[in-house]
Amino acid sequence: MIAGKRFILGFIISLALVFFFSWPGVQTAQASCGSVTCFVVIGSAQQVSPAGLLTVNTFYNYTPQGTLLSGTNGVIPAVDLDNRQLILGHHQEIRTISQMYTLDLNYGVTDQIGIEVAIPYKRIRHQHLDGLGEDIDGNGGAGKLTRFSDNGIGDIFINAKYNLLPTLSSMVVAGFGVYLPTGDHDQQTAGVEGAETMEPTAQLGRGQLGLQGSIYQTYEIIPHRLNQFASASYRHTFRNNFGYQFGDQFDFGFGANLVTVPWLVLANQFNYRYMVHDSYSGSLSRSAVPGDNILNPGTFPGEAIVLDPNITNRAVPTTGSTYFAYTPGFQISLGELIKTSLTENASVYFYTQIPIARDFNGNLAQGVSYVFGITKLFQVMKPS
Repeated sequence: MIAGKRFILGFIISLALVFFFSWPGVQTAQASCGSVTCFVVIGSAQQVSPAGLLTVNTFYNYTPQGTLLSGTNGVIPAVDLDNRQLILGHHQEIRTISQMYTLDLNYGVTDQIGIEVAIPYKRIRHQHLDGLGEDIDGNGGAGKLTRFSDNGIGDIFINAKYNLLPTLSSMVVAGFGVYLPTGDHDQQTAGVEGAETMEPTAQLGRGQLGLQGSIYQTYEIIPHRLNQFASASYRHTFRNNFGYQFGDQFDFGFGANLVTVPWLVLANQFNYRYMVHDSYSGSLSRSAVPGDNILNPGTFPGEAIVLDPNITNRAVPTTGSTYFAYTPGFQISLGELIKTSLTENASVYFYTQIPIARDFNGNLAQGVSYVFGITKLFQVMKPS
């Protein structure tokens, strides 16, 4: 029995090491387009920790995106920050893989008041056909295959939480937090003469403060055996100095956790996310197409065609999305599985997010995503 438990523990630790350290190094990004991340309700990150208790979550998020939906060709606009213009039909998206490593710290100031600090580290890998309609190296306007990647610290989130209903069987937590613009948001293409500023959705940070309000609820239907939970949040990001504003984001989740044996919890949840179109203050152009040569010979391939030279606020048409997913998972209490100082008050969890319905406005669609995490509790101060 002990040998079997040690085998399970060794397998879990090995899996963690694979997820956190086996990914190859990445190069500096040269451009990019939209990327999203998987979103899952994790109770230890949502709740208010008891007074003096520090809850440490470290989790890894893997989110692939591709032209997965019928009728989607992946052709999207470019946001040219240096020339302050939105160029329609400039890229053809192929694939994006977003990985995020997050250190999430929750400390109980009192039994009802908690502080959360989340520090994300992002990795983005992307490929697309760049410069549709332009004459690049004599390619006839077909676009140039471009691959790039980036990594670094994202925007840090600081959240104040208050437990409105602290009872033995239930909890209702309201939160209000701020996203600090700590992530790089003005990076330029590397190794290129006359380098341009990368698009906002390529950057590791958003370049401006963001605000988030949230509420989380949980109730034990069968004490210590079955509980249900629900969560909702709203995020708003202000317009940055480049004139770009990320759209408002609404997240909803609900589900239940079932304790099967003392060390294994089976989890099922549904997640819904709605993201409003991003907006940009700039002029409007479009990439040239072969039909332009009928009225104006020599236009294609060539420079983008100006539609409106005025600098004004415009919705970025292929941003924003709706996404509904089923997310099964499990949590293993390491302290219940095997008694060691390392596993005491520690657990691991794994979720798979499977899309049910989704609309990404012609951009890359989120595929099956994964979340892997480790939670450990530390008693920083003894309760009075």
